[in-house]
Amino acid sequence: MIKQIVLVLIVSVLFLGCNYKENEDQQLKKIVNESLELATRQSLLMAESLSDKPTRLPQTINKKGNLVTCNSAWWVSGFFPGVLWYLYENNPTDSLKYWAENYTLRVEDQKYTTDNHDVGFMIFCSFGNAFRITGNSKYKEVIHTASNSLMTRFNPTVGCIRSWDYKPWSAKWQYPVIIDNLMNLEMLEWTAKAFHDDKYSDVAESHANKTLQNHFREDFSSYHVVSYDTITGAVEKRNTSQGYSDESAWARGQAWALYGYTMMYRETGLADYLKQARGIADFILNHPKLPADKVPYWDFDAPDIPNAKRDASAAAIICSALIELSDFVSEDDSSSTYLKAAKDMIRSLSSPEYRAELGTNGNFILMHSVGHMPNGSEVDVPLSYADYYYVEALMRMKKRLSAQN
Repeated sequence: MIKQIVLVLIVSVLFLGCNYKENEDQQLKKIVNESLELATRQSLLMAESLSDKPTRLPQTINKKGNLVTCNSAWWVSGFFPGVLWYLYENNPTDSLKYWAENYTLRVEDQKYTTDNHDVGFMIFCSFGNAFRITGNSKYKEVIHTASNSLMTRFNPTVGCIRSWDYKPWSAKWQYPVIIDNLMNLEMLEWTAKAFHDDKYSDVAESHANKTLQNHFREDFSSYHVVSYDTITGAVEKRNTSQGYSDESAWARGQAWALYGYTMMYRETGLADYLKQARGIADFILNHPKLPADKVPYWDFDAPDIPNAKRDASAAAIICSALIELSDFVSEDDSSSTYLKAAKDMIRSLSSPEYRAELGTNGNFILMHSVGHMPNGSEVDVPLSYADYYYVEALMRMKKRLSAQN
């Protein structure tokens, strides 16, 4: 009799647990769908607001709350077109397609960019998504040209793609490579496959390997800038530009690193990249100064924590990466750990604390990001790349939740 009672209790607990998880996921699915709907309406308002300025793209807002735009040459130019393509993928309407095409073409001239590494951000977030969704061959050729432009910045002696050329960096560093640069490797890996040419993946993997070797501390936290001696290829300096200090863990830098090695594992299947991604994820998620809502302070070592500014852009990038990383570690319980953290982040970012109301926030989706704290630039404002990775995370989570049903 006692055994029967115990068995009934166990079955009841399991049943209740399954129901709780099902209800939790249903609630999250509702949040994701509502957030994508809000993002669509907000982004259409943004697109229409610049219809009479055919060379401008959204960047942020100023202290008065007015929209700040950029031209195609600024590194963030490709993010808003990418947002529109993701939203079109979610809800393929004529208006979303029209504006996605319109804003994508606004950055096409950057396919010839050779004076910085951000051509990957500018072209692959826009034209990469355009080709992935439509299959239009004209987009494919733009990506190919942009990849050739990016390849000109590779130095075989150093083994990396140079990040910055312009002053004052040229006076401070011989050959600066920033952790952000990992993100541009996806375009090279894609081009290698699309055009059956390993030279692009050889450069991407050389850069990823050298960065893995020299950018990270023992705890898997990353430096922002590593500069190399151009004659010997040896490390010259390890510094920061946007973090609190040279030895601090700048939050968005850790986000770029996590996303970058997760992506490189997806593209190559190389175990070292998965190990690195897991180490970075564990550093972030187990950090004693990660807030309860999992939206990090702009720097994990900011001296004014818990009053330091949050960085929603870092959270969005981390969230998107964790969803993908959870698919690569299904052999152990880290998968559920990473996915749960991503779900928590989506709930936080989709709350009124971070997600703007329709028609506010300069028509950006997320509030409370930090661009360049040491310069006092773009502090506690919306940023186009925060929106991009948030919408990408929503799309990834939507597909993940649908696959579970």
